[in-house]
Amino acid sequence: MDRTVTVAGVVGTGLMGVGIATQCALHGLRTIVHDVDPARLASVAAKAEAVLDELIDAGRIDAAARAATLARIETTAQLGTMAQAQFVFEAVPEVLDLKHRLYAQLGAVLAPDAILASNTSGFEPDLLAGPLPAPERFVIAHFWNPPHMIPLVEVVPGRATAPEVTARTEALMRAISMEPVVLAKSIPGFVGNRLQFAVLREALNIVRSGAASPDVVDRVMKASLGRRWGIVGPLESADMGGLDTFVDIASHLMPALAKDEDVIDLLREQVNAGRVGVRSGAGFYDWDEAHLARVKAARRKLIAGG
Repeated sequence: MDRTVTVAGVVGTGLMGVGIATQCALHGLRTIVHDVDPARLASVAAKAEAVLDELIDAGRIDAAARAATLARIETTAQLGTMAQAQFVFEAVPEVLDLKHRLYAQLGAVLAPDAILASNTSGFEPDLLAGPLPAPERFVIAHFWNPPHMIPLVEVVPGRATAPEVTARTEALMRAISMEPVVLAKSIPGFVGNRLQFAVLREALNIVRSGAASPDVVDRVMKASLGRRWGIVGPLESADMGGLDTFVDIASHLMPALAKDEDVIDLLREQVNAGRVGVRSGAGFYDWDEAHLARVKAARRKLIAGG
């Protein structure tokens, strides 16, 4: 049987759902996007256009590719339409009961050999797969936001996931120009978020200590580790620096690093004050038009070099 995916489905119309759908359509797949909310369905085209316009601005695609991509994206309020898809991505909010109710419905709809992949960034596969009649066809495919700029996809099989499903998922990710990594087993937060939050915990700890401002912490990261880690990862970097040297440094530095959880209070203080970040116009920074313009220019540069 031909296992080539020609039709992809996406359930969910947030930035991640539309980002995944646009990436699929950009690489030639007929892509069906589902949501029960008519207003959210109506927003899909504008969100996809924004992604494609950013790719045009960066010189990655032309107007013809933009038009062809948009023509391959369909929207539907009928979940039954997902029966046409060989591969379906779930990208609904991170609410376990919501996902389980959706999976129970999808289990009666999907084609017998279709794969269901969750874009969850937190729930483990065995917990999610419970309501499915065929958990062997379920896998996690965790994209990073935005998919057209960040190529990583963490592919996380559950205990019941068939090896063929993992292999097919990895192959599809490569076909749509993503960079998949397959985890040997599931752990909370997978790999990327564990690394991200370990760095965030230390960043919050430094700010809390008064040693540096948020701006200084971010400048240090962008001008040093941010550049290095785009070339070699932390373990490659340790090898290159000499593991004996890293043992010496770690022996006196690691005991001084943050290990507690109460640094999250710095985030809670901002949230309780209504400063949730870009969405509210302020967080650790005041997000005026000049600040947003600087970030957008950096994004454009990164996309152009991708």
